[in-house]
Amino acid sequence: MTTSEQEKPGNAPEPQPISLYEKHKKVYIREVKGWWASWRWVLVLFTQLVFYGTPWLQWNDRQAILFHLVERKFYLFGLVLWPQDVLYLSLLLIISAYALFLFTALAGRLFCGYACPQTVYTEIFMWIENRIEGDRPARIKLDQGPWTGRKVGLKLAKHLVWLLLALWTGFTLVGYFTPMSELLHEVRTFSMGGWEVFWTFFYAGFCYMQAGFLREQVCKYMCPYARFQGVMFDPDTLIIGYDPERGEPRGARKKGVDPKAAGLGDCIDCGICVQVCPTGIDIRKGLQYECIGCGACVDGCNQVMDKIGLPRGLVRYSTENALDRHYSHHDIVSHVFRPRVILYAVGLIVIIIATAWSLAVRVPLKVDIIRDRGTLAREADDGRIENIYMMKIMNTDETPRRFAISVSGIPGIDLVGEREVEVGGARNRELTVAVRVPEEAGKKGSNRIYFDVQALDQASVAVHEKATFLLP
Repeated sequence: MTTSEQEKPGNAPEPQPISLYEKHKKVYIREVKGWWASWRWVLVLFTQLVFYGTPWLQWNDRQAILFHLVERKFYLFGLVLWPQDVLYLSLLLIISAYALFLFTALAGRLFCGYACPQTVYTEIFMWIENRIEGDRPARIKLDQGPWTGRKVGLKLAKHLVWLLLALWTGFTLVGYFTPMSELLHEVRTFSMGGWEVFWTFFYAGFCYMQAGFLREQVCKYMCPYARFQGVMFDPDTLIIGYDPERGEPRGARKKGVDPKAAGLGDCIDCGICVQVCPTGIDIRKGLQYECIGCGACVDGCNQVMDKIGLPRGLVRYSTENALDRHYSHHDIVSHVFRPRVILYAVGLIVIIIATAWSLAVRVPLKVDIIRDRGTLAREADDGRIENIYMMKIMNTDETPRRFAISVSGIPGIDLVGEREVEVGGARNRELTVAVRVPEEAGKKGSNRIYFDVQALDQASVAVHEKATFLLP
């Protein structure tokens, strides 16, 4: 074919398809020991002790923390929250948001690196994998080798342990919503409810899939925090950074060789910082959204620096400004606690104090009053006008109480029927209340009246609720 023929549009080569997705490469994470690794395991043990142990704690002959969906009550040790307390859920979300803003502006993705469930369970699953299949070189060799009886046995053992842990995790989660004593009885008698079975296996499946297989892909592609964290950072945010002035140009050298005399930086290009990274990134390329701030690369690099006799801190927690402008520790601290961080901290403290104060002065009594609209108003046997009300008294703490009921607002108003009622702890009681007034006591139409419900054993436990009284 001639050149002219090749240039004809009809003979142009077909365009090659362009892939928009990079093929996933499995990350083989190397175990590392050090200051930050120790703190990660402290947080792993603490969070799992809280998660797995809390459903077994008892308080007032019941589960200490229980989100009882059937009773529509949340038990938090001595505190009982009802659906009417949804305000506290809003306050909890506000506190969580402010805490996220504060910690991210202060020190980046600390939550991701040390307390996020994805990070915690990935760490546990990887520990199990290392114990069964071996360290990083052994796992790579195992995966690249042929399928043998030993390989099948190791893989089956690993996945069996993973599945057992995932199932226990799902079962524990359901134990926060169904009392653990009831749940254990249902398991023994094979009588678990459909929703309990579903959520046990649903959460177990996600735990097994995300901590065992997806791992860093959750942090890189699924977690929204990784995407919007950039707008919450600034050059004075503490991050994990590589010092290029000290480390470059990188290159291997013999032990004992002065890197400056050889024209090299302190980095020996060993790749340990990449091998220990849970998301498989190279921290030497600068700040990346995939970095979860776990500090594994800091520990790995420090170990290498110790072996070759160079100072630690080639990879360290610092700020962009500190690395560029060579801040001292005092300068870093003074810039970290800047107006933005102080504002977040003050806002968070104010909201926490306000929430705590609201809970402390919260009256453990709620009263709902609805006038019976089926009978607007009627004349009673004694000539007075009567209105009927449906009253619901909710004793929101766990102390049984007796309440006195009274009514006011119109001259001569009177309550007909029960004036004292008994309500059990964390229970409610519905009753019908009849109210009568003289016909000439109020104006025609709607009149404002007030119901007072007060505990006989504690005067501060009282509610003053308004209602309307109709006169024909």
